[in-house]
Amino acid sequence: MCGICGVVNLGEAERPSKRILHQMLEMLRHRGPDGFGIYSDPHAALGNARLSIIDLATGDQPIGNEDESLWIVFNGEIFNYIELRAELERRGHCFRTQSDTEVILHLYEERGPACLDLFNGQFAIAIWDRRSRSIFLARDRLGVRPVFYARAGNHLLFGSEMKAILAYPGQRAEIDPQALQEIFTFWSVQSPRAIFKGIAELPPGHYLLASPEKFEIRPYWQPEFNPPDRPKSAGEYLEQLETLLIDAVRIRLRADVPVGAYLSGGLDSSLVAALIRRYGQSELETFSIAFSDPAFDESAFQQEVAGFLGTRHNVIHCTYEQIGQVFPQVIWHAEVPLLRTAPAPMFLLSGLVRGKNFKVVLTGEGADETLAGYDIFKEMRLRRFWARQPDSEIRPLLLRRIYRDIANLSDGQMNYLKVFFRQGLTETDSPYYSHLIRWNNTSRLTRFFREPPQPLTHPGQPLPPAFSRWTPLSQAQYLEISTFLSPYLLSSQGDRMAMGNSVEGRYPFLDYRMVQFTANLPDSLKLRGLTEKYLLKQLGAKYLPEQIWRFAR
Repeated sequence: MCGICGVVNLGEAERPSKRILHQMLEMLRHRGPDGFGIYSDPHAALGNARLSIIDLATGDQPIGNEDESLWIVFNGEIFNYIELRAELERRGHCFRTQSDTEVILHLYEERGPACLDLFNGQFAIAIWDRRSRSIFLARDRLGVRPVFYARAGNHLLFGSEMKAILAYPGQRAEIDPQALQEIFTFWSVQSPRAIFKGIAELPPGHYLLASPEKFEIRPYWQPEFNPPDRPKSAGEYLEQLETLLIDAVRIRLRADVPVGAYLSGGLDSSLVAALIRRYGQSELETFSIAFSDPAFDESAFQQEVAGFLGTRHNVIHCTYEQIGQVFPQVIWHAEVPLLRTAPAPMFLLSGLVRGKNFKVVLTGEGADETLAGYDIFKEMRLRRFWARQPDSEIRPLLLRRIYRDIANLSDGQMNYLKVFFRQGLTETDSPYYSHLIRWNNTSRLTRFFREPPQPLTHPGQPLPPAFSRWTPLSQAQYLEISTFLSPYLLSSQGDRMAMGNSVEGRYPFLDYRMVQFTANLPDSLKLRGLTEKYLLKQLGAKYLPEQIWRFAR
């Protein structure tokens, strides 16, 4: 895990300044406090701030190939690097390190951008080719790790965070009003746009290839929701889910430092912790947040799971005062305006992890998006059911089934909910039907702009060609993954808050094999009626107390 940055001259030879690269790299010190490395030639300079996790002795970056025609800096992990390396060695490749970084370099040497198809990981990659004077930037399929870029004359700048690019002379931190409007509608800026003018974010599942002759950005992966022609039995799907998840956990335990786990008390993180204990580590250290406000506190669930699994459990107690105190740091790390304070407890939690001398944690993120765990999926299903009889007084009462905390609402309060969820009720032909209420509700914040803009009705990126043939649940899941998971959850609450304290989060549910498997599940095994994550709960019954797998979220 690291921070990376670089300056590439795509014009006439003009050696990029090492002093400037040092300035850029200094802005990423929190991502990699264990060491700095720089490569420089007349056309390019690459920098790496290292968080040492794999190959502590020889894994320093940048790394060159045998003839030093290719140089790489890399942020993240390739979890299947051991298997890939063995195959490369059989084909005659020689290695100088034990790192996953060098495996990437050799595969790029063989396959070019097609090497990305072989990687199971979370990464941002930069490879400089001295011979062709080309720079290759790539980002993992789900966008777990970030990478930004900008043009400064003939120079292409890139970095793990925008603050590295802003350290380059002449770069200005001028907010893009369109990006700000996206935050006040979708909760986050939608890539390739970034919050600052002149800076772009490489989208998940894309690569960039630039040289003096060309500049191109291409996709190499996106989730596809295509249930098989011959569905299997529920038992067969359950067995396959278990096998995939066990392996996703197992390979994410590969590290030369201790690995811990977040434990929220919910089904997802509890199941990950259980699989670590059963198939990975005989001992496990877990980390949780306990909130002073009982409305948000789930420490009882956390303690039950920790006791059941026999983990060494660590808790940070979070108050409103602490959230207020760290929020300026949270904004500095997030690099965007935030509509919620949720990133602050995650920043405090990663501080607890680092304080216990851990650099790596496994977490349960991704299960809600891929296995239909969020309320927004149940709302979509209920509203489509209601829309078939829009004048029904009985169908909207199912809202009580979704929200446990409104089961005893008064008639007046219930009438308010009916009015709220009736918005656009019969517009079921809209491809954005599942998310329009959320977006319309959030976009009201733009009324506070000096000049309120016209409302945004969709994120702007083209939908996949097959989108119209997907089920309503699949469409909703795709929108959640593409507009919320990477841009907000994995960024403002994930990468940025963990790396702010030099901690790497790993996400078994976002193993691309898991994502594709769950995308192709029958809807009824994800959302059965109004029961979320149905198949995952069946798996949870094998490993967890009933109180957790049946009732915890």
